Amino acid sequence: MSLSLVQSRALLGLEAASVTVEVHLANGLPSFTLVGLADVEVKEARERVRSAIQNAGLEFPNNKRITVNLAPADLPKDSGRFDLPIALGILAASGQIEASRLAGNEFAGELSLSGQLRPVRGALAMALALHMGGIATRLVLPADSAREAALVPGAEVYGAAHLLDVVRQFLAADAAQPLPEAGADGWARVVPQAARPAARPADLADVKGHAGAKRALEIAAAGNHSLLMVGPPGSGKSMLAQRFAGVLPAMSVDEALESAAIASLGGRFAVERWMCRPTVSPHHTASAVALVGGGSPPRPGEISLAHHGVLFLDEFPEFTRSALEALREPLETGSITIARAARRAEFPARFQLIAAMNPCPCGYLGSTLKACRCTPDQVLRYQGKLSGPLLDRIDLHIEVPAVSAQQLLDAPAGEATEGIRARVAAARAFALARQGKPNQALQGTEIDRHAALEPAALKFMHAAAARLGWSARSTHRALKVARTIADLAGAGEMQAAHVAEAVQYRRALGAAG
Repeated sequence: MSLSLVQSRALLGLEAASVTVEVHLANGLPSFTLVGLADVEVKEARERVRSAIQNAGLEFPNNKRITVNLAPADLPKDSGRFDLPIALGILAASGQIEASRLAGNEFAGELSLSGQLRPVRGALAMALALHMGGIATRLVLPADSAREAALVPGAEVYGAAHLLDVVRQFLAADAAQPLPEAGADGWARVVPQAARPAARPADLADVKGHAGAKRALEIAAAGNHSLLMVGPPGSGKSMLAQRFAGVLPAMSVDEALESAAIASLGGRFAVERWMCRPTVSPHHTASAVALVGGGSPPRPGEISLAHHGVLFLDEFPEFTRSALEALREPLETGSITIARAARRAEFPARFQLIAAMNPCPCGYLGSTLKACRCTPDQVLRYQGKLSGPLLDRIDLHIEVPAVSAQQLLDAPAGEATEGIRARVAAARAFALARQGKPNQALQGTEIDRHAALEPAALKFMHAAAARLGWSARSTHRALKVARTIADLAGAGEMQAAHVAEAVQYRRALGAAG
């Protein structure tokens, strides 16, 4: 048969669109043509596939005119994932394997010149697309990629180490010619293994003092709120932020799948990090595209890689203005849409923002340990790098004062992460049972319904909003923080004490120090 069809998938955002690899062999001037909106690395598959087939001891049809079409033609294709399906299509079209036996399978994998299979990006996203679409088919991948894809519940995933391992499964029933040995690993169905316990995360007990900052971290974790920490250099802001993910409740399987699928798209997924909330800490020189995603085809940015985890931005005002302003919409919506002239892709970005900054350029404004040498104009210019609309979207603003040497050396260890996480999980479960979502996600009438205030608390909120000149967004965010504080206290109705504590966390940045 001179025509064969092999199924694969292309990546466009988190959508793994189906691709049919059509291979036709014809008489004529020998050539190898690849069409179907293929990127450069896909077109280079011609040389990889030719060498892999020949070095595996199989026959490459050098005397034929080979045409490979990646359908649909208007869908962009990138990476070396199509090497394996192209090779199988050529072998099927030339009669070396049974074309009909390829049905019911989907293939992806990059080939080395010797025929070894190399892992590809987005293997978990491919398996997740099959799972979400209810498609019953086998997924054949390189061994390392297969371990990722097998994490999806119910996935039928097979891993192979060499092109010959795959070819051996689809030989015609009457094939008499034995194939060369490929190696020891061979072909095997991959089943998800019990996750090994990850390395013990850093403990909040290591942080001495800072009872107020730890309380703010607990509130942020319980209600899924964003947090801005302001303090002098060395006060412990980064130390607190790096321990924040350990306070968050355990991930659900669906959350873990979404987070892992995005990490797989960026080539950052590791099986040992399965079910662990990510903490992403881009350097302050990161561009807006690096933060929110982009490129052609679109790739996820740092905010999407932090999905269901923590995005920690240290030296917050040092990021470019465009990068910071790009965070405004994702903080509200929990997703980011990358729009290009020919294509658009949507990535989830439901992260918790933890930001840290100094109060002034020298860092010592209001410090009791060292005098500040900045002029008022320099302080205003530095703090002015953060726009009002961006600050308005950050729920908690706290000061992290410097810890003296005496406190650092003499203070006992603080409360361990486990105790704080237990309270956070209880408060989060209380909120989910009441409204089906974290407090930070409440919108419109949901705030009126679930954030009911006692009369004294309502009066206090009116006075605070008028005195501090809050916008409607600031008022709603303070209400949601107060609702979280009440949940941590196990209270059904929000009291004046809950509102008073929430108001403290909407302090003006200029008062830092």
